[in-house]
Amino acid sequence: MTFPATTRFAPSPTGFLHLGHVVSGLYSRIMAGESGKFLIRIEDIDTMRCTPELTAALREDLDWLGLVSAVPTRQQSKHLPEYQAVLETLRERRLLYPCFCTRREIAEAATQTAPDGSVVYPGTCRHGAVHAGREPVWRLDIGRALEVLQDVPGWQELGHGRIAGRADAFGDIVLARRDTGVSYHLCVTHDDALQGVTTVTRGRDLYEATSVQRVLQNLMGWAEPVYAHHALIIGPDGQKLSKRDGAEGVRVLRQEGWTARQVLDHPLVRQALEASFIPADRRPDR
Repeated sequence: MTFPATTRFAPSPTGFLHLGHVVSGLYSRIMAGESGKFLIRIEDIDTMRCTPELTAALREDLDWLGLVSAVPTRQQSKHLPEYQAVLETLRERRLLYPCFCTRREIAEAATQTAPDGSVVYPGTCRHGAVHAGREPVWRLDIGRALEVLQDVPGWQELGHGRIAGRADAFGDIVLARRDTGVSYHLCVTHDDALQGVTTVTRGRDLYEATSVQRVLQNLMGWAEPVYAHHALIIGPDGQKLSKRDGAEGVRVLRQEGWTARQVLDHPLVRQALEASFIPADRRPDR
């Protein structure tokens, strides 16, 4: 790991902040260290679910917890033209194509599952199919992209060494959704490069997504960060703990009289951090 590091915590305000977010925010700040930069980014491209009220509540709870960005917080919904410019570059290079398929049509035609459990798009529209009256999504032609790169990019996972990429197993992923005109993969890789993030910290549930994002970074000539995927808050059944299963919301704990320090030291938060890779010189007394 290169120090000083620049890390980022990038929650989506689709609901109130919960303990899973606290783990991610703390882990990112710990991995930045005292000499590094800890950034906060609000990933709110889903403008239907990410309301101004939820965004304001997110900012308030982060301030209360003392999770403060080293630079002004970037809010993705205010930078959509930047992402559109990247899409246009990829279109000009013939790396994107419009897809008119519905989710039902894809589910009925698909025969494969990606490493993250998602359905692999069967490529129905890859060769120019058009459905009048339907708004398309735009997909990355992963086969053509890997031909251009002449490689399937891997990544450096802190504590685990070099990880082999599996982007070819994901099929042609969506880079521009119908509702927002952009996608998570596109925006997150763009912003990490723009903000100079050197260490991408996030939950283990996004581990497999790294394969796809490394392709975008290589296609666009963006710098390769190192990655550190932290452990999740896990329930008795071994699955990721949801709010309904007991991953309390920060706002609820505040109303019950918890202090910020107590929330940061919550047993579930400490358990997840203790199960995550943290270099010996990055284990502070929080």
